[in-house]
Amino acid sequence: MQVAVQLFAGARQFAGKASVIVELIEPCTIANLKTALALAIPALAPLLPSTRFAINMEYASDDDTIPQGAEVAAIPPVSGGSEPR
Repeated sequence: MQVAVQLFAGARQFAGKASVIVELIEPCTIANLKTALALAIPALAPLLPSTRFAINMEYASDDDTIPQGAEVAAIPPVSGGSEPR
């Protein structure tokens, strides 16, 4: 099955695009998706261990199954911002 993944923050920068489509064998989990993303876009591999994933706008764990047609997002940790004054 094809899974479209929206990339945010550093993931988008490392990949050079806002989304990616990967082919996975069903049933597929977030862990399977991480492996497929690392193979499809090697620049993402360093971010994936600390990246949170969401399925249909709900945070998911590595063992959560991705249903057909799900909206999937990759949200790496972010840093920065301004210091309090």
